[in-house]
Amino acid sequence: MTETAAPAASAVTFQVADMTCGHCAGRIKSAIESRLPGTTVTADPASKNVSVLGTADYAAIKAAIAAAGYTPSPEQIG
Repeated sequence: MTETAAPAASAVTFQVADMTCGHCAGRIKSAIESRLPGTTVTADPASKNVSVLGTADYAAIKAAIAAAGYTPSPEQIG
């Protein structure tokens, strides 16, 4: 299940260029939420943006995405 709502202003947002479909978005969302309990993830394959509420630990988010097999942008956007 993929969230596509607009991210909140306090979200950590970045791009994942190799997120190409809803399945990719679901895997990324699950990877982040399972490694960082209490987070809320919005993953939009159309814009390739991922936003995370509940943590500002960008390194941990990047590690979760990489462990799922995807490549997050080197820097936070937004």
